[in-house]
Amino acid sequence: MHESHIDASQPKPVLYQQLVQELQGLIAGERDFIANLANSAALIYHSLPDLNWAGFYLLKEGELVVGPFQGKPACVRIAIGKGVCGTAAAQRATQLVRNVHEFPGHIACDAASNSEIVVPMIRNGELLGVLDLDSPKLARFDEQDKKGLEQFVAALLSN
Repeated sequence: MHESHIDASQPKPVLYQQLVQELQGLIAGERDFIANLANSAALIYHSLPDLNWAGFYLLKEGELVVGPFQGKPACVRIAIGKGVCGTAAAQRATQLVRNVHEFPGHIACDAASNSEIVVPMIRNGELLGVLDLDSPKLARFDEQDKKGLEQFVAALLSN
């Protein structure tokens, strides 16, 4: 059983460094991508404060399909270019949205969500999917979260 030692009260750079270290311990030696995504979603959800959803959408046959996650049931399919997840996939760039209600075409899977960050997962130039985090707090995510979550995804994909 995995015991987390992440202190969410630490400054964000330290918090994300701890998160990446925990992730590396969780996925070391495990080659199954879905198993690693499942544990990664649980690690994020239980380690970062003020989240109501944390998980992955995987690229399948030209659209994003919900993968391992923690939180309420989610939208199952998202078209590339639609919503925050689809935009991150289309642009292959992290989307940091301080207020989802101001994001054109936002897809509301959970009405309680007010801010969101989505990090594309790209390995060897190929888009695999996205990491999606939602929060009920407005402006929950900032540039430090963006940098930390991009490092988290890089560590996840390096396994």
